[in-house]
Amino acid sequence: MKRFLTCSLLLGSFTAMAQINYPVTPRGTDMDNYHGTQIADPFRWLEDDNSEQTKAWVTAQNEVTFNYLNRIPFRNRVKERLEAMWNYPRIGSPSREGDWYYFSKNDGLQNQSVVYRQKVLNGAPEVFLDPNKLSADGTAALGGISFSKSSRYAAFLVAQSGSDWQEIYVMEVAGKKLLADTIRWVKFSGASWKGDEGFYYSRYPEPDSKNRLSKQNQYHKVYFHKLGTTQSEDVLVYEDNAHPLRNAGAGVTEDNRFLVLRTSEGTSGAELRVKNLATGQADFSLLIPGFKTEASVVDHHNGRLLVRINDGAPNYKIVSIDPQKPQPEHWTVVVPEQPEVLQGVGTAGGFLFCSYLKDASTKVFQYTYDGKLVRDIRLPGIGNASGFGGKKSDKEFFYTFTSFNAPPTIYRYNIATGQSGLFRKTETLFNSDAYETKQLFFTSTDGARVPMFLTHKKGLQLDGNNPVLLYGYGGFNIPVTPSFSISNAFWLEQGGIYASVNLRGGNEYGEAWHKAGMLENKQQVFDDFIAAAEWLIANQYTNKGKIAIRGGSNGGLLVGACMTQRPDLFKVALPAVGVLDMLRYHLFTIGWAWAVEYGRSDNPDQFRYLVRYSPLHNLKEGTAYPATLITTADHDDRVVPAHSFKFAARLQEAHRGSNPVLIRIDTKAGHGAGKPTSKQIEEAADIWSFVLYNMGLDMR
Repeated sequence: MKRFLTCSLLLGSFTAMAQINYPVTPRGTDMDNYHGTQIADPFRWLEDDNSEQTKAWVTAQNEVTFNYLNRIPFRNRVKERLEAMWNYPRIGSPSREGDWYYFSKNDGLQNQSVVYRQKVLNGAPEVFLDPNKLSADGTAALGGISFSKSSRYAAFLVAQSGSDWQEIYVMEVAGKKLLADTIRWVKFSGASWKGDEGFYYSRYPEPDSKNRLSKQNQYHKVYFHKLGTTQSEDVLVYEDNAHPLRNAGAGVTEDNRFLVLRTSEGTSGAELRVKNLATGQADFSLLIPGFKTEASVVDHHNGRLLVRINDGAPNYKIVSIDPQKPQPEHWTVVVPEQPEVLQGVGTAGGFLFCSYLKDASTKVFQYTYDGKLVRDIRLPGIGNASGFGGKKSDKEFFYTFTSFNAPPTIYRYNIATGQSGLFRKTETLFNSDAYETKQLFFTSTDGARVPMFLTHKKGLQLDGNNPVLLYGYGGFNIPVTPSFSISNAFWLEQGGIYASVNLRGGNEYGEAWHKAGMLENKQQVFDDFIAAAEWLIANQYTNKGKIAIRGGSNGGLLVGACMTQRPDLFKVALPAVGVLDMLRYHLFTIGWAWAVEYGRSDNPDQFRYLVRYSPLHNLKEGTAYPATLITTADHDDRVVPAHSFKFAARLQEAHRGSNPVLIRIDTKAGHGAGKPTSKQIEEAADIWSFVLYNMGLDMR
């Protein structure tokens, strides 16, 4: 009886809350002619994030959204449980720099992790750099640290409020003294040291302050900063004014011998050039022409460069190239292509550490620089392992292993013996022993075998009534591998199933898998995701009223496309920072770089398939859409919030039915990187409350 009353009250409250008065969004008259097809764009005015009209719209939308969320009766309990679960020490793997071991640590609820150091592993650590002191509200985030060759200096990058724009600062390591060197307007770059003299970095010209978060990024250039000088004195190393829509980055090999220049026209394909710093080579020479292959320099060895490349090898191989004779006929294969995908190559102690994916789970092999297999590194099980790298002088390094139901565990690896020893295990309030992860395969619409990981409580009953959170990404050659999330652990505690699908477009099975989900094949990604949901229903895991779909960025496009194509199949949709306007995405910030993945609307052939799945352009009047909570942020300069703004306006206009369709717009936050713990908890509390409530569930 008690349970019946709780459900009755909950459903009664839900009905009352369903009557939402959405803000009225005025329609403009903008119209575009795409190759003879007229396309209206009535909410284009929302692209101007600086206008008073847009700001008023954001305020009105947030007022409606937070009024709804605050009335969910168990929302405060959700937040309290998340805060308790989140409050555990999160410690990164140590790395050796000079006389010190460095590692990151978050005590639990600190907004940003702190960088510590200690001279011996069992000694007392001291604070090296605390990003929490860089801003009062924790919205300044550390973007990375790079040490000079002797470890005397450290350059560190700082981003404000989640923006991709970063600044570089320099510290003298011994006394932790901050130097005067400051570099601004850095984007998509690190700092690569040349000895202790200075470092290479990439930046854009200084943007206009009004549109720096939305204007198209052009003319990426590489500079060298000499320590002790001002940024105005930095030496221009590389520019290509004939191709403003290219990215460029430079890095120095560990031995300080070669400077490697990598340029790209987007997120796929690269061109490599090199300069011999030891001989004083004046200009870069071509190593790998662009832009038909993916290539990266691993290291220098005996006058030759080791390169990971997919030229003639969709799963990648490692080749040795003489910079004086870089043509393919002069290459030597060091590690041939394998049936599994070579995801990355680390170096340490004079060895290569090759990380492969076997059905989206990590496998690691140790090789000599000449390609002789030393050993297979035994990992604890199905999961994701990372951190296989260090310096040539290192005798050991530390790596991390994690899975969906297993918090990160750090292992200490002896390079000579191949022995892995437990170094540090993460302890949380989440009882991971009560849950299990299994991998299964389903058949997609074209007959392909697609993998999916399911994580849930042991002893799950297949009664067709379990709540499911279905997650996917499916793009940009990025694999989705097992990883632990304390936010997802909360969902598991509620009896939910967390389902992660390895969609086409990723790199789980190499370049062929990637190409099967890009450009004109992009619809296959959505078909895979829909097929996964239908498989879960057919196999009695769940039903249409208990499926929530979630994805961010390119995954936000996934959710937007699937909810517009199959609104009947899902109960809840959670598109986060999504690419939702496929006809204009390339006009903002770095969006042009995604054209190699998506195509562009100014190409008539590509326009035809883009308009067929673009979420914004496929919302249909009078359709009942799933309960939708769109999430974005005011400082997202990766996928500008206009995508979410326009999609929300059109969704609220077209939607008919009792499901809420809301947008949550965070402030002083961006695409996701560096988001303070406090903001992560608040967002997670809102999302899980929204999901549970709209599935007619109470918090356990």
